[in-house]
Amino acid sequence: MGSLEGRVAIVTGAGRGLGREHALLLAAEGASVVVNDPGVAGDGEGADQGPAHEVVAEIRAAGGQAVADTGRADDFAAARAMVDLAVEHYGDLDILVNNAGVTRDATIAKMTEAEWDRVVSVHLKGHFAPLHHAAAHWRERTRAGRAVRASVINTSSGSGLRGNPGQLNYAAAKAGIAAMTVVAARELQRYGVRVNSIAPVARTRMTMETPGLAEKLAPRDGEFDAWDPANVSPLVAWLAAEECRANGQLLMIRGGRIDVYDGWAVRETHQSTGRWTLAALDAALADLPSAPPTLVPSV
Repeated sequence: MGSLEGRVAIVTGAGRGLGREHALLLAAEGASVVVNDPGVAGDGEGADQGPAHEVVAEIRAAGGQAVADTGRADDFAAARAMVDLAVEHYGDLDILVNNAGVTRDATIAKMTEAEWDRVVSVHLKGHFAPLHHAAAHWRERTRAGRAVRASVINTSSGSGLRGNPGQLNYAAAKAGIAAMTVVAARELQRYGVRVNSIAPVARTRMTMETPGLAEKLAPRDGEFDAWDPANVSPLVAWLAAEECRANGQLLMIRGGRIDVYDGWAVRETHQSTGRWTLAALDAALADLPSAPPTLVPSV
């Protein structure tokens, strides 16, 4: 018996890459999975129902339970339909993996309004909309006297934690997801829901399109493939298990390494007896670094 036997999961962006690996492993561990993916290109355009249905067929061929959903995660009505599908098809919802994402990289001076809007919508609203409808479902279940032991796994990024040049839209959205995770964990624990976030570093369509990363991320014969997206999915399955107690956490994972993040931390404190003057500020903060934090790989 798998660790997720009898549980019902939704995985957004599950037609390819990380989402596909998450869906396959959750199903292998016994979960019934709603495989959500509208089949858009890496920049968020187009539509193709094939990827979602292909993953469903793969899960069923292995003896698992899955159904396809091809709505957009950032479409509020489609997100509700996604949650309704899980409940109507499998009787409940226990796991929500918010994974859908796109990139439209550009420097600030060159980034268009459309490039900003698309990336922020797919990532931020694409996390909020399914989370909202799932939270409403769990609240009603709790109010009806039913025990809820649910888990949400959001997807942030190293780009959102440290910032990558050329990814202002993506980094802002991913940082927002990290903050969203903390707020949701505090709000939803009353309903029996845990909310955590991962920051995966892996070989995906998005990373392979990032200049300079394709060669670095290529697998090497005879070596452990640290960039294989399948390396990330065991952490998702662990967080999704009913027995897991982690809540409000942000975990970066690449290959066999996991870093536990602790948000912005106070590095130093300066105190004034009254309102700061410009001269006093100049003296107190003269040693602030002139360079941003060291960058980390993003996905």
